[in-house]
Amino acid sequence: MYVYKMVQVPPNIEVQASKHRGNEAAVYLQNVVNEHAAQGWEFHRVDTIGVSVKAGCFDALAGKKDSNANYYVISFRRPS
Repeated sequence: MYVYKMVQVPPNIEVQASKHRGNEAAVYLQNVVNEHAAQGWEFHRVDTIGVSVKAGCFDALAGKKDSNANYYVISFRRPS
């Protein structure tokens, strides 16, 4: 049996063009995983969760459409 912890991470990370090496996403994920591993959490997986935001009454009258956004969550676990 495990206890799970989910950590939301940004969908994009920013880097300066002069520092772009192509491995920034991996380094970012590695840092997050190592930070939680130091607290006893084991990396489990990364999930994408889509959220649909419905336009409210006034927004719909103004022509605003429903929108969709993707969020990313890293799951960690440890024995309970």
